[in-house]
Amino acid sequence: MAGKYAVTLLINYEHCKGCGLCVASCPLGLLAISENELNNRGFHPACLHDEDECIGCGNCFEMCPDFAISIEKVLKEKVSDGQNIDERQ
Repeated sequence: MAGKYAVTLLINYEHCKGCGLCVASCPLGLLAISENELNNRGFHPACLHDEDECIGCGNCFEMCPDFAISIEKVLKEKVSDGQNIDERQ
C-alpha cells in the first residue's frame, strides 16, 4: 500500500469459523471464505486475496465475532537521506 501507512491484516485461521461477516464488510472485496482449507475446528476460514490492496479500514476487525482478525499499521516516515523507516504504531 502506498502512502502514510503500510497495513498488515492477520487472520488467525484456527479461531475463524467462516461466518463471512468480514467478507461482507470489506469495501474492496479482498476477503473470501476458503473453499479448500479447513482449520482444526472443521471450518473454512476467511482469507485475504491481495494484502497489498488492503487499506486497513478495520471493518473486518470490527465485524469478527471471534476476534480472529487483527490489523497492524506501520507508520512510514521519510528521513533526510530519502530512505523510509518504519515506526510501529
